[in-house]
Amino acid sequence: MNVKTLKSNRIASLDLLKGAIMIIMALDHVRDYFHFDAFFFEPTDPEKTNLGLYLTRWITHYCAPTFSLLAGVSAYLIGIRKSKKELSFFLLKRGIWLIFIELTVVNFSWFFDIHFQTFGLFVIWSLGISMIFLAAIIHLRLKYILIFSLLLIFGHNLLDSFHFGNDIFWSIIHEFNFIDLQSGRKLLVGYPIIPWIGVMSIGYYFGSFYDRNFSAEKRKKIFFIIGLSSIVMFLIVRFLNGYGNLNNWKSYDLAIQTTFSFFNPAKYPPSISYLLMTLGPIFLILSITENLKGKIINIISVFGKVPFFYYILHIYLIHLLALITAWITGFGWESLIIKGWVTQSPLLKGFGFNLWIVHFIWIAIVIILYPFCKKFSNYKQKNKDKAWLSYL
Repeated sequence: MNVKTLKSNRIASLDLLKGAIMIIMALDHVRDYFHFDAFFFEPTDPEKTNLGLYLTRWITHYCAPTFSLLAGVSAYLIGIRKSKKELSFFLLKRGIWLIFIELTVVNFSWFFDIHFQTFGLFVIWSLGISMIFLAAIIHLRLKYILIFSLLLIFGHNLLDSFHFGNDIFWSIIHEFNFIDLQSGRKLLVGYPIIPWIGVMSIGYYFGSFYDRNFSAEKRKKIFFIIGLSSIVMFLIVRFLNGYGNLNNWKSYDLAIQTTFSFFNPAKYPPSISYLLMTLGPIFLILSITENLKGKIINIISVFGKVPFFYYILHIYLIHLLALITAWITGFGWESLIIKGWVTQSPLLKGFGFNLWIVHFIWIAIVIILYPFCKKFSNYKQKNKDKAWLSYL
């Protein structure tokens, strides 16, 4: 296999995984805005959920870890064509840009509130702040980057017992929190930076496995072993129900409820069990998808080639459709001007549809966005010399 073919396969497999995850991500956000039950209980609550609803939410657990891991891989691949200094500057600029977009364009898409009474630090913020840290981390030798990443991923649950109320700094570091700010505003810290920094930096480390001098067969074998080992480790750590399990599982009279509880590790911040459960299958997928081809593969990959563009569009479209639906069904469009989090809004109790319709809306959203993403992807391919496109 020549270098050109290897490079093509590598990019194709990464785009495929990113594309699939972008599609799955939209399902969770459609559920947030359109599912009737979303305004009454958590979809992973073992005592209230059902198999279809649980799986609808559970499959989307893989989105954030994939974003973070592959962002690290992409950073390494970009760095092949740049010096460390140039890559650091690029990561720093892109990180600051993503945080700015999160607090403005993305926040408005979630809330539609021109007064910005709620600020959310979600996945785009997480990627941005992680890139800022990665700008410094890349100057370490690869083996030290691996050690640093593993320490964050496997050691951060030591911080679980520390709580400081509404302390903004600590919440940003390691604790999910809804913080009261001045002038009646609120800050929702959904993605504390630890251990997400470690997930991105370990992605950077494994990006080196895509170096042209690294055997594709060896890479696939190593990724398969890592993936399988991570799944086994998840089962052990989760079963022990101790360290690495901020959200302990419980035994119920019904086996299905116990299963729901077992496979619902803490995501905010992501526990060791959560990261093992998600990163394991991600590595398995990377190990078996390098040579996949076909029309469906190409369609899915389109979304992976323009993930940020898709991300922005899909939230605005989902929220706008929900607002129109609320207006038509008598809830009033004002009920979709959110001043907290959408599923916690008392004005929306009784709004929404069953899960079948939610899935139909999700598929429709993806279909509607496809031609826009395809056109933008083609534009990027034809205009690689335009530096500003790297920020979209």
